[in-house]
Amino acid sequence: MKRVRTGILISGRGTNMSALIEAAKASAYPAEIVLVISNIAEAGGLARAAEAGIPTSTISHRDYATREAFEAEIDRVLRGSDVELVCLAGFMRVLTTGFIAKWQGRLLNIHPSLLPAFRGLHTHEQAIAAGATVHGCTVHHVVPELDAGPIIAQASAPVFANDTPDSLAARVLTQEVKLYPLALAKTAKSLRPL
Repeated sequence: MKRVRTGILISGRGTNMSALIEAAKASAYPAEIVLVISNIAEAGGLARAAEAGIPTSTISHRDYATREAFEAEIDRVLRGSDVELVCLAGFMRVLTTGFIAKWQGRLLNIHPSLLPAFRGLHTHEQAIAAGATVHGCTVHHVVPELDAGPIIAQASAPVFANDTPDSLAARVLTQEVKLYPLALAKTAKSLRPL
């Protein structure tokens, strides 16, 4: 079985990235993680990826005059590693339409809400403020409109009356690390070769 060469973009500690790397250790898993890129040199996920033997790269958005130039370098590095599919895992940059078009159908994101509810940032605060009793996470294809792409998979978590944004985030994260590997596997199995 040919496994789909997958790159992961991160900005932080890499919790979802680690879940994808762990899942891909199984020889029957349909994707292999071949590269992790961070826009933050101090991102904890870079060390976690390196410990797992995954090549890493830091491409700081601050080193480029435009978003397009920054993304062109990300694209160059991804293609230089023959990446076929890209997973955003806590990558805290909004991507341009041009980059999204280059990776159309091959760019996944995990979002901490049950989309279409609570798009954008501070989803746990939004859920609590709205009086939601159920919250969760969504893996979706990335499209130019923020958090609006076709949904691949979702998982729910209850919201309790005494929840804080942090307690709710922790509960949702336990679902995220289960959901993302399943959604990546589903997408990798259905992906046509480049």
